[in-house]
Amino acid sequence: MMTGEALVILLVEDNPDHAEIVTRNLEDFHVANRIVHVEDGEQALDYLHGRGCYADKASFPTPHLMLLDLRLPKVDGLQVLKEVKESHVLRSIPVVVLTTSDAERDMALAYEYHANSYLTKPVAFADFSRLLKDLGFYWLAWNRRPW
Repeated sequence: MMTGEALVILLVEDNPDHAEIVTRNLEDFHVANRIVHVEDGEQALDYLHGRGCYADKASFPTPHLMLLDLRLPKVDGLQVLKEVKESHVLRSIPVVVLTTSDAERDMALAYEYHANSYLTKPVAFADFSRLLKDLGFYWLAWNRRPW
């Protein structure tokens, strides 16, 4: 990541209440310069591949981190994860599964598809902050805070 480049997080979440909570927490703690929210798996893949309304990569840059729900309309979150991690261009994006599912099968598949982490909602912000630190994003975000 180049100095001065905005830290971009792609939030893939169909539940507006959950998206609002995650977005507020990220903004309140200055974890990202830009949070892009899409509501289904198809929009996520369109964004990541620069298709349709997301074709302008200057306006819609590749995210530095993706927060991915599993239960999504149109394209399931596990399919999004699998496609991202199979792509030579996208596989380096860290993907954190952020879901209400604590089913062992979902967790096992997420890790089989190379998720970087799996968190069950609701997530305590301290746990989320620790995860970002472990992924190397906390320092970047902290040093980009506006104060």
